[in-house]
This record gives sequence, C-alpha cells and structure tokens, in this order.
Amino acid sequence: MEEVALALLIFMISYFFLITEKGDRALVACAGGLLMVICGVLDLGLVFFRYIDWHTIALLLSMMIIVSISSQSGMFQFAAVRTAQLVKGRPLPLLVLLSFLTAVGSAFLNNVTTVLLITPVVFTLTNMLRLKTLPFLMAIIISSNIGGTATLIGDPPNLMIGQAAKDLSFNDFLVHLGPPSVIIFIFAMTGLALYYKNVLKRKNSQEARQSLMDLTAADFITSKSLLKKSVWVLVLTISAFLLQPLIKVELTAIAMGGALFLMFLTQKEANPEAIFKQMEWTTIFFFAGLFMLVGGLEETGLLEELARGIIFMTEGNMTKTSLSLLWISGIVSGFVDNIPFVAAMIPVVLELEGYGMGDLEPVWWALALGACLGGNATLIGATANVIVAGLASKQGKGFSYLDFFKIGAPTALVSLIVSTLYVYLRYLLLY
Repeated sequence: MEEVALALLIFMISYFFLITEKGDRALVACAGGLLMVICGVLDLGLVFFRYIDWHTIALLLSMMIIVSISSQSGMFQFAAVRTAQLVKGRPLPLLVLLSFLTAVGSAFLNNVTTVLLITPVVFTLTNMLRLKTLPFLMAIIISSNIGGTATLIGDPPNLMIGQAAKDLSFNDFLVHLGPPSVIIFIFAMTGLALYYKNVLKRKNSQEARQSLMDLTAADFITSKSLLKKSVWVLVLTISAFLLQPLIKVELTAIAMGGALFLMFLTQKEANPEAIFKQMEWTTIFFFAGLFMLVGGLEETGLLEELARGIIFMTEGNMTKTSLSLLWISGIVSGFVDNIPFVAAMIPVVLELEGYGMGDLEPVWWALALGACLGGNATLIGATANVIVAGLASKQGKGFSYLDFFKIGAPTALVSLIVSTLYVYLRYLLLY
C-alpha cells in the first residue's frame, strides 16, 4: 500500500509540474521516472525491457531525421511561397490554403515538425503582405491538430496508440480517422472565416501583393539534388506505410529504413553529425520519462483499478465506454498536454480486454479522436500549440491564453460533437 501511495504521489507531483509548465518538461518527466526507480517502485530492468516503448521512440526519431534533412532543401518554404502566389496574396484564400498545406503536412510528417517549418513562413508572408498574423497562427495550430489526427504518424498520441494496438496498421488509421478529420477541417475553416471575416476582407495594398508576386519561389530551394532525394525517399517511405499490410514489415522498420537510406544518399550534402545535433532530443527524453512514470502506476496495479472503475461506471457497455472515453479524453486533453494523458490511458484501455471487451477498435478510435482534437481547446492542450505560441512571442506577435481559448474551445467542442456522431454511427449503432 505504501508503494502504491508513493507511486501516485510521484506521478501527481510530476504531472503538476508538466501541466503548469514549471521547468523543462523532459527534465520533469525523466526526474519523475528516475524517482520511481530510486524509491523502489520500478526495477531498472523493467524500465528498459518492458515499460519504455522503443518502437515509438525509434519511429519518432526516424521521422525526425527524414524531415530534418528534407527541410534543408527548402521544399517547405518553396511550397508556402507558391501557395501564397497561387492566390495572389488574397487573405482568405491564403489562410485556407496554408491551413490545408499544414493539415496535409501534419498527417504525413507529424504536426510538431510541420508547425516548426510553416510558422516562420507565415511570419514572412504576413509581414510582406501587411496582414494581421493572429488569424493565420490560429489556423495553423488548429489545422495541424486536425490533420495530425488523420494518420498513425501525424500526432504523437496516435503514434503511441498504434504501437500499443499492434493489429492497427497505418491504413487503418487513415481509413478510420481520415473521414472525420476532413469533415472537422471543413467546419473549422468555415468557423475561422466567419470569425475573422472583417479582418480577412480587408484588401492588402497592391504594392504588398506585387512584392510577393515578384518573389521567385525557386530561390528558396537551397539544393535541387537534396530536394529530389528527399522527395523520393519521403514518397517511398509513405508508400511503404500504405503498403505495410502487404509487405509485412513493421512501421518502425520502414521508418528506420527510410531515415538511414536518406542519410546515406545525402551524406555529402547533409552531414549526419549536423543532422543529429538538430534532432528534437527534448521530445525523445520526454517520451522516455513518460513511459517510466506510467510504468510505475502500472507496476503497482493502479491502472488496473482505473480500468475496473471505467467498467463499473459504464457497466461494460461498449457504447457507453467508447463515448465516455471520447469526451473524457477530449476534455482532459484540452487542459493537459495530450501526450502524457494518452500515455496514462493506453494501459487502461489494454486492461479493458481482460474484462470481456474483446473488440477494442471503437475504444481506440474514441481515445485518438478525443485526445488529438481536444488538444485544440486551450493553448496548453497540445505540443504544437505551445510551439507556435513560443515562436509568435519571439517575433513580438504573441497572443494570450484567452485569445486562443475563444477560437480553440468552440473548435474542440464542434470536433467532439462530430466525432461522437461519427463513432456512434460507424461503430456502435449496430454493435
């Protein structure tokens, strides 16, 4: 009993620091995990061979390498400038197309990397066109979370769910989560257009638009050779993800193969040592620390008790369980970063199988939709939100928690309503 209380105390203190952002989140998560080991809650051997999910970490690292090398070619900046020129710098079409570009990039790269690449370009374009930056930043954040919901690799929570539910493939995520993501994206863009209609209707000056049209998008390409190789390997890797059920190779192995192949192809243009220095190691260590924290709860049986509580509350009914989890994950993920929340919930969902709930697919989709889309509710709901807010602050274009909440909360609410109808009609109506 003492061990249970100790594990819960360490977990709650760590999560308090994570939620309130008091200290670097990777350090907080790793410190909490280490405390679990020092206090005897976890054995170090169990940490490395059972609780840290090396498949998730390797897949994340591999995609980071591919995107890091690809970004050095200037392809993302080129795409953004061409998008702006395509609509001749008109505010509303520009907002929609940049959002679409962000959503697609978030689905097939991942949303954290996509916002890191797109946001600086947004600052450049809005400054050049003398447009207000806030509507575009809001659109980038919201579309990154919606787009990231559509695929296994798009949003970290999906990545973690995909590794936990071994029978779910890349195509499963795309087929099951793609349709609601498209519907919600249309709703979100319509809402943003209506909310910012007065700002977006104002025409920027002819001089400003002409300066954009005078740009040569090709000038943003730093290396044509690097661009060709990056595009080729990206297409090859994503194609392999889609064909994974046929080729029977694990997603992690495909991603690792793509990363290594691109590094071999580009070692003269993109030095491997420089690539490794640019990696988002904070995110990697954050994941490792989270796995340790959640492992402590699992080791003491607390997660099993939580699973029993859910079964008791929903009486083991699949409809009640799925929809309850959808709304609980959506609401909680709005106020807590969705990554640690999903890390805590995955073992709970796995425990449900031991209580007679054989087909967990509706539950997994409910968790994914709730966690990814609920992250749009507040500024701290998802990692992408925090990153964009930080970049905006550095540019002197920061916005408040309330500024975001006015847009994010209604978007999240509509998203959860659409997701509820989708999950019920597709999976639960005839269950």
